[in-house]
Amino acid sequence: MKTHFTSESVAAGHPDKICDQISDAIVDAALAQYPKSRVAVETLVTVNRIVLAGEVTTPKKLNYEKIARGVIKSLGYTKDLYNFTYKSPLSIYIHEQSPDIAVGVDDGGAGDQGMMFGYATDETPEFMPMPILLAHRLVERMDQVREKKIIPALRPDGKSEVKIVYENGKPKAVERVVLAVPHDPKVSNGQLKNLLFEHVVKPVVRKYKLKAPALKDVIVNGTGKWEIGGPASDTGVTGRKIIVDTYGAFARHGGGAFSGKDPTKVDRSAAYAARYIAKNIVAHRLAKRAEVRVAYVIGHREPLAKAIETFGTEKKSMKTIEDFAWKLLDLSVGGIIEGLKLRRPMYREAARYGHFGRNGFPWEKII
Repeated sequence: MKTHFTSESVAAGHPDKICDQISDAIVDAALAQYPKSRVAVETLVTVNRIVLAGEVTTPKKLNYEKIARGVIKSLGYTKDLYNFTYKSPLSIYIHEQSPDIAVGVDDGGAGDQGMMFGYATDETPEFMPMPILLAHRLVERMDQVREKKIIPALRPDGKSEVKIVYENGKPKAVERVVLAVPHDPKVSNGQLKNLLFEHVVKPVVRKYKLKAPALKDVIVNGTGKWEIGGPASDTGVTGRKIIVDTYGAFARHGGGAFSGKDPTKVDRSAAYAARYIAKNIVAHRLAKRAEVRVAYVIGHREPLAKAIETFGTEKKSMKTIEDFAWKLLDLSVGGIIEGLKLRRPMYREAARYGHFGRNGFPWEKII
């Protein structure tokens, strides 16, 4: 049986990802200063404007302006031509955490309520769905060829979309690739398509040993023109890329964003815990696919509910799988934070190219 699935990703310089990285750079700075800092920060960027708002509770005041401008500069927004740069006007509206929330969190409870899902599949070495994994790798490579000036005409921002052909549940070929990226108009869109096909599409697809699309099956800049990207063309806000951040719509999502939140916020920490458990179930060959779901109540330490779904792919009894899974990690809020060592700076790096499927993060570790 043949089926198709499509997922998208966005480059590090996409407006929403600029915001995610600024918010998570603030989380990192707060945790570096004091591991028990409380952070819930949102960022908005638009034409020549940066706005920070939210709550931060930490012993010493952070230099929010320096953090935000440093992130924006590192992403390549350095030219007035873009109508948004690291020098753009910046407004800050940040105060301390609400005492009504703090009283529950101080006692080891969750900083919010909600449902979180974790997912893993054996269809890639990274235990991720192929469509979202390739979409991430394409924008990551697109950023690399811009930064290394392999394609010097590229400008910050960009998106990808990948359509994968599945046969009997296994990824077999890349049927279509869509790339969008702003560029110097001295290079035509047709010339850019050829360059991206050679330096981005072919190397990425080849790595995963799939049948690559033909040049005619690659779309670059669907309108035929994109010169200026970033916040000047599309306002960005923290937390709008939750499907990009997770599994590309291949698995369920509880609805909570990750970025800008310290690990007492279970939107973030419990989703990481669920991914950790799901990945280990699949990595230990207990099932070919696994979804772990948990739910929490604000101010309560333990999960309200927890369950595992293997979609009929289990290789051991569900009791064996559950016994293995629930011993991996204490799913109380404090148990997750301590078990995965989440009170340390690492979140800005997680805020681009997906939070899952890359080594180096504690929730990706296989025991």
